[in-house]
Amino acid sequence: MVKKIDENTFENEVLKSEKPVLVDFYADWCGPCKMMAPIVEQISEEYGDQITFGKCNIDENMDIAQRYRVMSIPTLIIFKDGKPAEVWVGACSKAELEEKLKKY
Repeated sequence: MVKKIDENTFENEVLKSEKPVLVDFYADWCGPCKMMAPIVEQISEEYGDQITFGKCNIDENMDIAQRYRVMSIPTLIIFKDGKPAEVWVGACSKAELEEKLKKY
């Protein structure tokens, strides 16, 4: 399951999480973001025990996007121990994303 992340939930769901958290920064009007959404959803079903999955709409949460320098979308950021561990910009395949997440 992919949780919707916003200004009210970001600190508790992402920064204070005991597990790594993958946040998918997206916008409703973004074509590549729409391609990534089902991939992130599928992977969340498979890896949900090890990693928490969230999505953050940059149009509704500009402060979060600016804080983490999200300049283009989709941008995926994996947070570990309350800090960004890795940033991936652009759409990717399910296999590519799984490969990136293996170390977490």
